[in-house]
Amino acid sequence: MMHVLPYLVAGWIFLVGCYGLATSRHLVHAVGCLSVCQAATYVLLLAVGYRTGGTAPVHSDMAPRSRPLVDPVVQALALTDVVVGATVAALLLALVIQVAKRHGTADPDELSELRG
Repeated sequence: MMHVLPYLVAGWIFLVGCYGLATSRHLVHAVGCLSVCQAATYVLLLAVGYRTGGTAPVHSDMAPRSRPLVDPVVQALALTDVVVGATVAALLLALVIQVAKRHGTADPDELSELRG
């Protein structure tokens, strides 16, 4: 059960963020909920990259294949995910500010001009 727990936590965090997106009554809240959805990917990447007894992939002080190593690619993906998440959140918040300036509200239900 413990090897499945991080995946269940990632799924739960993602579902909580999706529920917040579906019930959001403010665009800033929707951006926050999208950030929560993306936080699920951090947990998922940590679960994929975790290795019991693994150490940093530095080969200077040990013989090759003497102990398990943590995959550095997953660590790089997690760092990239953090940067992309911050950039997307900043861009969406800037768009929310522009919508609020132009339409006078950030409530999606009151933005009738955006409907097709």
